[in-house]
Amino acid sequence: MAAHRFDACRRVEEVVEAAARAAVDVLGADACAVSRITQETSRVLHVEQPADDPRRDQFLRTTYRAEDRPALRSLLRNRESWVAHAFDAHGRSVRPGDPTAGDRVEVELLREIGAASALTAPVVVNDAVWGQITLLRDFEAPLFHADDVATAEVLAALAAGAIARVDLEKQMRHMIADDPLTGLANRRTADQAAEAALASGRETCVVMCDVDGLKRVNDELGHDAGDDLLRAVADVLRRAADAIPGATAARIGGDEFCLVTVDQPREAVATAMATTVAKFPLPHGAAISYGIASTAVMGSVEARHLFRRADQAQYQAKRRRARARARTTPPISDPVQAVERLTASGSVAIGAAAPAIVPRLCAFAAAATETLGGDSWAVRERMPGSQTFTTVARGGSPADAAETRLVTVERDAWVVEVAVAALASTGRQVQTALHALVAIAVDGARNA
Repeated sequence: MAAHRFDACRRVEEVVEAAARAAVDVLGADACAVSRITQETSRVLHVEQPADDPRRDQFLRTTYRAEDRPALRSLLRNRESWVAHAFDAHGRSVRPGDPTAGDRVEVELLREIGAASALTAPVVVNDAVWGQITLLRDFEAPLFHADDVATAEVLAALAAGAIARVDLEKQMRHMIADDPLTGLANRRTADQAAEAALASGRETCVVMCDVDGLKRVNDELGHDAGDDLLRAVADVLRRAADAIPGATAARIGGDEFCLVTVDQPREAVATAMATTVAKFPLPHGAAISYGIASTAVMGSVEARHLFRRADQAQYQAKRRRARARARTTPPISDPVQAVERLTASGSVAIGAAAPAIVPRLCAFAAAATETLGGDSWAVRERMPGSQTFTTVARGGSPADAAETRLVTVERDAWVVEVAVAALASTGRQVQTALHALVAIAVDGARNA
């Protein structure tokens, strides 16, 4: 029966409760406590006690260290069960120091709570003492003996096997279902959550999110900073999911994240997202653009169509953000001022980037775009022996062509394109500064 109980467990908490109940039933104990032992400290996880006794309850639930209880120190060192008796088989109190009664400290504790006998068996998981099972008997029951110890050790071994199995299953679920960088669910889990939500017939929402500024952070500060930024985005999505009952937050891949909700109105999802994004801004000036799609608007659709519509809404939000940024950032119309700012921001960006041509050009392009009030940039390379260019990197979110104009800077086989604000200064002085910075980025990387 005990083995069947353990087989049905899917969480460690269930194993602990099953072990305590089985110990009371099989060994006829009056009480049982299952404890977790970490750093030589025993902390009770569950107590099974049919009769209510405050003294015994306090004894079973007390947290203690091995330095205070020699029996625990011996259990950790030798991995052996122990038995202690406050009374002998005839009901007489054992004499102080009687070696047959067990550990002196445990005997005195039994006297204090009015119990006759105690038995503790170690729970050994993966060749380490994970915890212990402690049982108590009153005067009416016989004292614990060798057969009881053997039975308790079998129960402890069954519990240990169940704990190891549950822990392995948890690790496997984590490997299969979670994104290793952020700890969020992965694309597969998001798809399953969307399918299940749609199958329920209740309103289903998908929120697609994109990180504005990740490329710039990677180029200027390095990929460790970029990974930290992705983890910060995951934290925002996790908080948003916590605010929406039944929501699933996931990282789709790269800088794409999503939220899947079920039985929540689109307005509530939009409010939770807006509130959370505003309350927890991202580092390094990055931001989250997101779009929402709902079956309340689209009707009965497949999950892929819901994701696609949310992605389209997210892209539209990104374009709106770029246009708003271009409008609120005053373009630098004075050429002297433009050159000063370009030189300062461009040189800092190039110096902070990785010592290679592409990272330096990307960092410069991002800095120039921001300085000149633009919204997007690209780095291209001429293919050997031809006039054909291939795009090696791009960034930003292109706004309407009427709001920007394209500035192109070439150096050998490299071309940097920056879409700057229509009113920004791009005259001869600015062009000279741009060409000089590109030359520094390319030639400096070659000579590094």
